[in-house]
Amino acid sequence: MNSKKLHSNLMLLLTAFIWGVSFVAQSVGMEYVGPFTFNSVRNFIGAFVLLLFIPLIDKTNRTSASTDPASDPAANVSSSDRRTLIIGGILCGICLAVASSFQQIGIAYTSVGKAGFITAMYIVIVPILGLFLGKKVRALAWISVGLSVVGLYLLCMTGSIALNKGDLLELICAFCFSFHIMIVDYLSPKVDGVRMSCIQFFICGIICGIPALLTESPNLHSILTAWQPILYAGGLSCAIGYTLQIVAQKNTDPVIASLLMSLESAFSLLAGWIILHQYLSPKELCGCLLMFAAIMLSQIPEKKPGAA
Repeated sequence: MNSKKLHSNLMLLLTAFIWGVSFVAQSVGMEYVGPFTFNSVRNFIGAFVLLLFIPLIDKTNRTSASTDPASDPAANVSSSDRRTLIIGGILCGICLAVASSFQQIGIAYTSVGKAGFITAMYIVIVPILGLFLGKKVRALAWISVGLSVVGLYLLCMTGSIALNKGDLLELICAFCFSFHIMIVDYLSPKVDGVRMSCIQFFICGIICGIPALLTESPNLHSILTAWQPILYAGGLSCAIGYTLQIVAQKNTDPVIASLLMSLESAFSLLAGWIILHQYLSPKELCGCLLMFAAIMLSQIPEKKPGAA
């Protein structure tokens, strides 16, 4: 495995960890504000955090470009590139808003465990979508996907497997997250990942803000009361987590990326165990171990034809 791919995979692993701990923050934040309000505010925070860092990143790039002009990604940005960046940010923002909204609505009609399991089915949907787009998936990756599904089942499922209204909504959420991953896979090598991430947060914040204003009557006092979990979710989960995803997917296969990001389920359970002192059963522990084993298996380099 080359160094770029290794660094990207480590970034995605960090992303999964940040998202996993964010479940704890979201659980606490929901005690004070509604789901749409929480999602809207956290995305706006993520966007503004990136706006603060973009000038610093540009300055660093200009410094690098003074010795190596080819290292400055902004040196030859055409109107076509800017259009691709804006369209990519809008599409990612729509997918993110729809996915997170369907996830929140679906939880009202199903168990949290089933919601987590069905949402994480993007690990199966992504390689299937890839086949339609002409992307080959090696056998070892399919085995890793299968192990992850079993691990997720042990991790999340506690009751009936029969599908209800909420489960179907969670399935729509899984498809939206899959489309998000595929859009990022296609566009991340072509655009500035940090800027695209910033645009997607603004779009997601606006879309989630509309139902928040219509159905939740958000107020400043409630938002300030929940400032700690909202700040974590906005500053770390959004600004850092989703941006790391976009940057890392430049050098990582989307199937492997989806597997690495699915570890958020395991990290959320471990975070709840450590931070909230929630009970971790042997079944759930086996699920975690299976998921980590699947990730390790997926990192075995592919044997090239003719190699000894």
